[in-house]
Parts: sequence; C-alpha cells; structure tokens
Amino acid sequence: MASIRKYRDKWRAEVQRHGIRASHLCATKREAQAWALAKEAELDRLKGSGGKTLGDAVGEYLRTVSVRKKKPEWEARRFDYFMAHFGENTPLASITRAEIGKWRDERLKTVVGATVQREANLLRNLFTVAMNEWEWIESHPFRGVHMPEQTEARRQVWGWRQIKRVLRSDRDKKMGEVVKAFHIALHTGMRLGEVLTGTYDARRRVYMLPRTKTGGYVEVPLTRRAVKLLPTAFTVGANEASTLFSRLTRQLLLGDLTFHDTRATALTLLARRVDVLTLARISRHRDVSLLLRVYYRETAEAISARL
Repeated sequence: MASIRKYRDKWRAEVQRHGIRASHLCATKREAQAWALAKEAELDRLKGSGGKTLGDAVGEYLRTVSVRKKKPEWEARRFDYFMAHFGENTPLASITRAEIGKWRDERLKTVVGATVQREANLLRNLFTVAMNEWEWIESHPFRGVHMPEQTEARRQVWGWRQIKRVLRSDRDKKMGEVVKAFHIALHTGMRLGEVLTGTYDARRRVYMLPRTKTGGYVEVPLTRRAVKLLPTAFTVGANEASTLFSRLTRQLLLGDLTFHDTRATALTLLARRVDVLTLARISRHRDVSLLLRVYYRETAEAISARL
C-alpha cells in the first residue's frame, strides 16, 4: 500500500512493491496518489516480465522470428536504433505508451511518416510476440498510440541527364561495380541487393534471384540492353554499395534521388512496351494496384505527349 504524507510544502509518495522501494515528491496530494498508482503498476509489470530487458527481447526475436524473414539484416539494424533510443538494458515492461510516442515524434523530425510506420510495425510485432508467445509482458505499449498517416508515394524518376552524370562519373573499382549495378537496375527494375546477388542465365536470358524462404529461384526477364551489361561479378556488398551510391549522388548534387528510384524509372519505361500484367510479372508484384500506385510514375504531361 502506498504512503502519501505531507512534506514541507509538498507531498511525498512512498511505494514498496516486490522488495523495491521508491519515493517521489509532488506538488499536490492528487499528483502524489497518481504517481503512486502508476509506480505500483510499473513494478507489477516488471515483476511479471521476470526482469527481461529490451536487449533480451531483441536477441530472442532475431533468433526465432527475424531469421525466417527475407531481410533479417534490415531488422537487426532497426533494432540497433531502437536499443540506442530506449536503452538495451531497459526493462521491457517499463516501456510505456508515452515513451513510444516520444520515439515516434523524434523519428518524425528526421524521416517521413512511411519510414516511421515501417519501423513501428517491426517494434510493435516485437512487443506482440513478447506478450502473446513469450508472456514476458502483460500489456502492449503500442495500444492507443497513433502513428502517422500514409504519406504520398514518391514521384521521382531518373532523367537521362542525371543518368549520364552517374555513368560518366570518375570511380574506383568498388564504385565502378555500384555504377554497373545502377545501369543494370535501370534496365531490369531490380533492387540493389537483387542485382548484386542474382545469377545470370545467358542461354535463357533471365536473371535468377535466390528465394530465401522456400528455396529455388525467382526469374527476372532481361531486356537486350541488360544482357549486354551482364555477366558481372560483384564483390561489393549491398550495405556498402548503398553507402557508396548515396555518397556519389551527394557529390554529383543529384538532390534526393535514390538507387531505389531506378526501380520506378525502369518500370515506368517498361510500361510503354508491355501490358500491365506483364509488367507485374517483371516487377514480381502480386498486387497490381501497389505497382501502379508506387512504381508507375509517368507524368500526365508525358502521357499526353504520346496520345
């Protein structure tokens, strides 16, 4: 039972729960009572979690959940950011809705709402698994926390002048591989990691991407121009290539264009040559509406010029 008593011109709340003592000075008796109730609830949550920390939860999630996904390294990097913000040794049960809200607001200062949504989905699932499967926590800190609305899809595409500047840039061996991957991506619509890890079948004129979940390969048809750019042996990894390409675009003053915008550029150009179902087959989209909303970026002006 909490103890609330007058102390000089303030009120002191004292709590003893599960062998842990805590006290706090408040301006009013009502504030002291509210603090005591919240503190008792927090100590009860900590007791129920068995002392598990955020670091414990992340480690368990990476071993049992992320390992089955297509991009476990992406989730590992995101979890590093989470632990840097909340603290690796922070008791899992002590993370509240208010702290999730503060994290959301901090991230929105540097990234767009869609990025916050993706990261929040990962962190939310961590707490869901910790609550429902591992029974490490009794309540979900994301419950009732509002996340930003879906932002408008990007509309940027690579123009020919910008492409030429990249292809003609000075570069060493690794940067040369990155630029080659960029050129291939423009003709195939593949992502950076896919270009670097795929296998080229010259006889069938397809690029084979390994399936991480079910085994086997996904086949990407190649244009004649893409065939001329292959085969290429890549030694640079996806993370390093992404960093090098970002550095190159900054040096060339290309604004906010990204490597991933090559996918939209390629699919927008290919849309002039094939029907939408064939385009979805090339891009490997099961949801055609997603393909058209996110990756087909031809302007109304460009369309009217062809009518």
